[in-house]
Amino acid sequence: MTPFAIAGVQMHVSALHSNVEAMRHRIEILMARFPWTQMVLFSELAPFGPLDQYAQPFPNDTIQQFQEDAKRFGIWLIPGSMFEKTEDGRILNTSVVINPEGEIVSKYSKMFPFRPYEAGISAGTEFCIFDVPDVGRFGLSICYDIWFPETTRQLTSQGVEVLLHPVLTGTTDREAELSIARATAAQFQCYVFDVNGLASGGVGRSCVVDPSATVLHQSAGQEDMFPIEIDLDQVRRQRETGLKGLGQVLKSFRDRDAEFSVYDRNSGADAYLKTLGPLETPKQGTYRGLRAADPRSALGQDETTPEHNQGFSVLHGKAGSG
Repeated sequence: MTPFAIAGVQMHVSALHSNVEAMRHRIEILMARFPWTQMVLFSELAPFGPLDQYAQPFPNDTIQQFQEDAKRFGIWLIPGSMFEKTEDGRILNTSVVINPEGEIVSKYSKMFPFRPYEAGISAGTEFCIFDVPDVGRFGLSICYDIWFPETTRQLTSQGVEVLLHPVLTGTTDREAELSIARATAAQFQCYVFDVNGLASGGVGRSCVVDPSATVLHQSAGQEDMFPIEIDLDQVRRQRETGLKGLGQVLKSFRDRDAEFSVYDRNSGADAYLKTLGPLETPKQGTYRGLRAADPRSALGQDETTPEHNQGFSVLHGKAGSG
């Protein structure tokens, strides 16, 4: 058995003032109550909330404070994420991984900002993988990243055994996200620590899922600290013998016969995707996706693009020449 204790912290997050001291206070409480905790994970954008007006350069004084806390308590610390303002003026949603010596060992910027709603946020392109000595390999993704299984595929193909997943989900798709967390654990035979915030930080309902897709912990809608001791030998065992002795999905993917041309941007395999309309926030009364029912079409006011209509024709077998 290779045990390791990870605690998620689900807490109220304010959008209009700093939450840093509240986070540090909760670390103190957590370590007083559960001194056996070895890693602490907060929710996405917990330090300063969801407004990018509070973006700041990295490194900064806030991160230094968290480094001091990690060293003081001898823990691995992922203090959620915060908006990073780069030298070239871009804004990224960035998290850091701090080791028990107070050192930043890795940094990660969210690959899939929640567009079109986060239209002003730039996307990261580098993966985050780090090793806890004598324990195992960990990977970090942020919120919407998990909706794209390619992100977890890249991490687990490089040996990641625990997916740390800070989120800020305050919308009605939280139920779908919880299903994705369970599916991710099963597909990639890994632990998933999915930590959401409260108030401006989300609707809560954080969860921890093991590599057999069993939910080890499910928070409700109140503040919660949940240290869970995981066993990474369970990951290794299931990757070799299958989920509950059944599907060996990672090895099956490794030994696949198929190649997936959709990942070659020049292959043309994604032609249908190019017929979809622009990535934009829906408007009131939109008929996108319902073109045949749009009364404005008869009046010459169709809001869809020619490419979008062409995609509709192709999809429904109505393509013609001329």
